[in-house]
Amino acid sequence: MTRAFEDLLRELAPQVLGALVRRYGHFDVAEDAVQEALIVAAQQWPRDGTPIDPRPWLIRVASRKMIDLLRADQARRDREDAEALAVPIGPATVESVVDQDDSLILLFMCCHPALTQASQVALTLRAVGGLTTGEIARALLVPDATMGQRISRAKQTVKRSGVPFRMPPAQERAERLDAVLQVLYLIFNEGYSTTSGAELLRIELSGEAIRLTRMLHATMPEDGEVAGLLALMLLTDARRRARADVNGALVPMGEQNRHLWDRAAIDEGVALVTAAMSRKPLGPYQLQAAIAAVHDEAPTAEDTDWVQILGLYLLLERTTDNPMVRLNRAVAVAMVRGPQEALDLVEEIATDERVADSHRVDAVRAHLYELAGDLEVAVEHYRRAARGTTSTPEQRYLRGRATRLGTT
Repeated sequence: MTRAFEDLLRELAPQVLGALVRRYGHFDVAEDAVQEALIVAAQQWPRDGTPIDPRPWLIRVASRKMIDLLRADQARRDREDAEALAVPIGPATVESVVDQDDSLILLFMCCHPALTQASQVALTLRAVGGLTTGEIARALLVPDATMGQRISRAKQTVKRSGVPFRMPPAQERAERLDAVLQVLYLIFNEGYSTTSGAELLRIELSGEAIRLTRMLHATMPEDGEVAGLLALMLLTDARRRARADVNGALVPMGEQNRHLWDRAAIDEGVALVTAAMSRKPLGPYQLQAAIAAVHDEAPTAEDTDWVQILGLYLLLERTTDNPMVRLNRAVAVAMVRGPQEALDLVEEIATDERVADSHRVDAVRAHLYELAGDLEVAVEHYRRAARGTTSTPEQRYLRGRATRLGTT
């Protein structure tokens, strides 16, 4: 199965799931039906050709699969048979659901208040983002088995809640917004910096996160954090074309060709964050977007205003208990005050069990030791970081860095 084919199925899956849940309910059964329809597509389309309009094709097949699954449930046979007979499966049914994109409704539905925020995030990443259980586990820094159990329990909770498939009223939207924003942020990050495998980028994920965030911003235009998140995504994604060289190797931001950066995206992101920063209180997405804007507006890496970035990281730390934020601040500290103070900070951060085994701690250590001129220790940490990451492009970059320093 080609990558383009996989990307198409991943893009269509949440749209088909939303259509089924809106039409029939039964979130958990609908997700199973969509997965079965995707299997049918994976078997038939390479042989028979992709349908001209694949979305209604998938909705039709998934609808039939769903009816089969409902009928197979012996405890509810009579009731589900009655529902099935009341809903004809044919062109009229497909046309009634195919023209609507229910992704945003599905997003809020998965962030149900009966779930913990961790479960909200996990379920939405699975249903709307299309991430695998392993990808979600790595993004949230928990074991795969734990994440699988969390997603299963979350699906059952949504099923028991009987929540209607509709956009929640304004007050409920506000209550669920933190989880929704975190979901979108994680989907974007998994697309922009893939945590495992041979690919550096998964554009379909970062693009879907931007699309959903645009929809959310249109729904809640006065919310500073929604605008901040959209700005952060645009300002980060603007650098995408420069993140890899012609051979697909990772290029760190300080070495990127800034002529390849998307100026239109940068201009839009800067305008969004400028307006968002006037809305109080400031939240983590507004502040991260402001940091991204400082990077993107610097004509060269040497022109980066690290003093301003350090100040923004100090503000950001007050809004979030995130060791990765502190790790990024350590890099800013090195650029402003020197690597030794930054290394002392990293050693403090490394005692946090949430990042104790993260390869990113060793990668930052390596960078700081390189700045300090201790190349032997830098090489050791680059190699250790390479062993700790599951991203092939990142492994190559870290090993390459170690090799270059080891021969100087």
